[in-house]
Amino acid sequence: MTQQTWDDVGGPLPYDEFRTASDAIVANIEQVIEGKTATVRLALAVLLAEGHLLIEDVPGVGKTKLAKALARSIDCSVRRIQFTPDLLPSDVTGVSVYNQETHDFEFRPGAVFANLVVGDEINRASPKTQSALLECMEERQVTVDGVTYQLQTPFMVIATQNPIEMEGTYPLPEAQRDRFTARIAMGYPDPNAELAMLDGHGAVDPLSGLRSVSDADTVRRLIGHVRQVHVADAVKQYAVDLVTATRESPDLRLGASPRCTLQLLRTARAVAALDGRDYVLPDDLQVLAVPVLAHRIIPTADAQLARRTTDAIVADLVHRLPLPHDRHRSPYDSRPASGNGRAPFEPRRP
Repeated sequence: MTQQTWDDVGGPLPYDEFRTASDAIVANIEQVIEGKTATVRLALAVLLAEGHLLIEDVPGVGKTKLAKALARSIDCSVRRIQFTPDLLPSDVTGVSVYNQETHDFEFRPGAVFANLVVGDEINRASPKTQSALLECMEERQVTVDGVTYQLQTPFMVIATQNPIEMEGTYPLPEAQRDRFTARIAMGYPDPNAELAMLDGHGAVDPLSGLRSVSDADTVRRLIGHVRQVHVADAVKQYAVDLVTATRESPDLRLGASPRCTLQLLRTARAVAALDGRDYVLPDDLQVLAVPVLAHRIIPTADAQLARRTTDAIVADLVHRLPLPHDRHRSPYDSRPASGNGRAPFEPRRP
């Protein structure tokens, strides 16, 4: 079988088919994750934005269940890596083994050779092992002993980690964090959702009965649909201004990278598509600013002493940054613009 290349995602799905397929995936995951619709939709948006997801929170709130539920909802290859202090880079990428029969070395693929790679407690492995993911996450390829192997598409790393204050954890290197498109926190469920969890999950693990509702080819076409979402020049400039503000903030000693700008727009396209639009609004960038930017930046010592979190710093920058506008109209006005029959930032129709 011919392996799919990274750019070969197929034709975009019509809107009705896109909505049906994406809603089915969200509903399927929600059979396992109670009361976290926004978190589930963001996880799906990262997949459709061709990115990677970092789920950070305290133990026991469903990080691994979310990752496994997303993986099982799609009928494609899935591999799970349990990151431990003794895990080696070759366990992740693969290794060349000498074959006695052929008198030659043959490559045995590691766990990253799958469509969805679930990395559990990634920050319990050493930085050397964590860095084994750098090439595959950015370039969708693995190089072992001078030979480069292309990965399948779609390809997504869903990693979970405990807060760095937890015992036995290593902080992720900056280069590693920057390759994750978004970082989300599960949070504790509300009392009603937790009560429903006791009723529904008390006797049976909901993952055991979860069935796939999509496949790799459909996901490729969903990605093709997201790629067609229009981004107006004013929205692009707003994304650049937002990222630039992190580099100029006196509270930060490391701002967001150009890679962050690209991933912010890609994820905004996916969020817009999931909301039923074929164009991106500034609202999408504002909603995504904290999950996409906050884990990439490093606060100054003064900001840390003042107990200012990166989430709070990014939220403050979003609040201060002027919004783009469509001439004299508000960018939040969803009514068609007078004279041209289209909403602000909506692409012109042929």
